[in-house]
Amino acid sequence: MPDLQNVIELIYHDIIKHKNYGEVASYIPELAAVDSEKLGVCLTTVDGQVFHVGDWQDRFSIQSIVKVLLLSLAYNKLGGQLWQRVGVEPSGTAFNSLGTLENDEGIPRNPFSNAGAIVISDILIDLYEDPRQAMIDMIRSVSGDPSIYFDTKVAASEKAEGFRNVALANFIKSLGNINNGVDDVLNLYFDCCSIAVNCEQLAKVFLFFANNGQTPDMNNVLLNPSQTKRMNAIMLTCGFYDEAGDFAYKVGLPGKSGVGGGIVAVLPKHFSIAVWSPRLNEKGNSYRGLKFLEKFTTETKLSIF
Repeated sequence: MPDLQNVIELIYHDIIKHKNYGEVASYIPELAAVDSEKLGVCLTTVDGQVFHVGDWQDRFSIQSIVKVLLLSLAYNKLGGQLWQRVGVEPSGTAFNSLGTLENDEGIPRNPFSNAGAIVISDILIDLYEDPRQAMIDMIRSVSGDPSIYFDTKVAASEKAEGFRNVALANFIKSLGNINNGVDDVLNLYFDCCSIAVNCEQLAKVFLFFANNGQTPDMNNVLLNPSQTKRMNAIMLTCGFYDEAGDFAYKVGLPGKSGVGGGIVAVLPKHFSIAVWSPRLNEKGNSYRGLKFLEKFTTETKLSIF
């Protein structure tokens, strides 16, 4: 194993020397106020080592990264029945696209599009008495950090401007793939997207995907090994919307991005790595985050390929 602390520091200092392209997610007003030059990295290994650099302790909005955790809660309860409501195919379309839903009879192509996550949120309302609490409890438990919280300002900002998601939810409801009230489903979805984390917390949350579905201390079993394999496969093929193929090609790790500027990726049996930089490229993924992870797997030769 290479000297990971030295590697991430070298890549960090190389990246911050160059121009930072992209824009913050200004369509969510609370995210528009974030310092766009921030860059933080934290890598945690399954044997308990932690490596970090930059703004790794700064909190940011988890946004679409939470879709992986929403899916895990549903998959844990339903198993393969889940795939009757949502597919596992790369969409090739933007994260908020309505385009394929009518032809697909309201079944989203995959659970990491906004449409897919909205359907998963509906499923969680049926499965849990309080899915909002189940989500935050799970994140706090697997990270070992009870301080993680819902950012109510971000949630309110999304609810005030989330017209596209309102359209998606109503469209899916009209096609028969949402059981509960649209407002209830969207409130759960927006609240979960608002969760505030830092790179260390996020890397620790995702470590169970590198460890056959359980936290390294064995205190939390979230998924069985077969489910974990499938979740990692969906992250690899669908975690970056219409840039998923590019991420697999350049980085070669299962992962997920969010418009808060976060990216998390895992190398099964080895580590989880979280990178945060708020400026997004035209596909809605962190510009510097992608650059960092591409350089990291190139330098270390640590990928699934």
